[in-house]
Amino acid sequence: MLHFLNPSHWLAWARANAISAAALESLAFQVCLVAALFAASWGIRAATRPATDRLVPRFIRSDHTNGELSRLLTLTYAWLLLVIAEGAASGFGMRLRLVGIAATLTALWIVLRGSSLLFRDALLARLVAVAAWIIAALEITGLLGPATTALNDAALTIGSVRLSLLLAIKAVLLIAILLWGALALARLIGARIQHLSGLSPSIQLLARNLVKIALVFLALLIGLNAVGIDLTAFTVFSGAIGVGLGFGLQKIVSNFVSGIILLVERSIKPGDVIEVGQTYGCVTSLGARYTSVRGRDGKEYLIPNETLITNQVVNWSYTNRFVRLDLAFGVAYGTDLRLVRRLAIEAAQQTPRVLETPAALCHVTELADSGINLVLRFWIEDPFNGITNIRGDIFLLLWDRFVEHGIEVPFPQRDLHVRDVPAALARPAPAATRSAAE
Repeated sequence: MLHFLNPSHWLAWARANAISAAALESLAFQVCLVAALFAASWGIRAATRPATDRLVPRFIRSDHTNGELSRLLTLTYAWLLLVIAEGAASGFGMRLRLVGIAATLTALWIVLRGSSLLFRDALLARLVAVAAWIIAALEITGLLGPATTALNDAALTIGSVRLSLLLAIKAVLLIAILLWGALALARLIGARIQHLSGLSPSIQLLARNLVKIALVFLALLIGLNAVGIDLTAFTVFSGAIGVGLGFGLQKIVSNFVSGIILLVERSIKPGDVIEVGQTYGCVTSLGARYTSVRGRDGKEYLIPNETLITNQVVNWSYTNRFVRLDLAFGVAYGTDLRLVRRLAIEAAQQTPRVLETPAALCHVTELADSGINLVLRFWIEDPFNGITNIRGDIFLLLWDRFVEHGIEVPFPQRDLHVRDVPAALARPAPAATRSAAE
């Protein structure tokens, strides 16, 4: 054991384990390269700032500051440059290990910051962060390859289709990313369609829904094909599922088709005031399955689209927003009817929401048992602001005019005529009975 005390032994060990000059030069070169690439990413961010500042808010709906988005884009540019540099060096036979580690750490930081900006759900953002940490740790330690092999070996074969755990993880991640991109692109296209003045609101809504459905379906197809899943192998299975879903989702499909019909024919569109059964309100949105109607009480009624197709619907603003309202009332016999008609028309004209043209009219409708019935007819152009409230205002003004002019409002009256009086009732009462009663 004395050879361990020999100084020459320790010098040989130090020379064997010391970093060589070539390694130091490679390390310094990679550090300078990483710094230069980060500086270049800042320059690219400054050059592309006007374009990205217009596009990013359309894809990312967040309350965070523009500074955080700017830093995220700068890191994205840096990651792309690092990946390109590492790939180019590998093509020339060089291995830039430090550049690869820098690219992995940059990607990890992008995922962590991006998940907090993109996802409002804290649990979802945390799951993304944990997955990113695991992948980054495996990549840095060099265990990503063995872990990938182990996941690929855990497979299940169904016929000619081999489904492995690695394939399932890739499919979930890729489809999630593609779906997010499809929805973001659908929002961008929808914003463009909404600014097309030549299209009606219903056609714009139909176009946005169709674009969204098409992009989501395309994202699913691309994701499944990208991970190597042969869709033709599921033809028979998907056909059986389709038949079952056809029976089970019959109402949903019916509502979906009814929604498309409503959007195409424009019989009901956002902003219309409709009445369906006991529901009255303004249409706020047309969805794929239901139509949202906001009532005057603030409640949102979700009416299935099939109901609007098969049942009778009163659209108060189908061709225009002019609506005539009838106000029925009565006066007692002996009242000056011409004065009553004039007072009723004046009460309508003094109400702000009543239109001057067409003019309000008052008609005598019936000579009833207890009084004379009349109807006041007037027009409004804002039925979405309520019907009962304007009738109440006119009734109040009409009541004030009636009180001012002494006009009596009739109420049911009955006259009792006694034709025959029984003899016992007609005889005067005996004196004793009268005195007892007194």
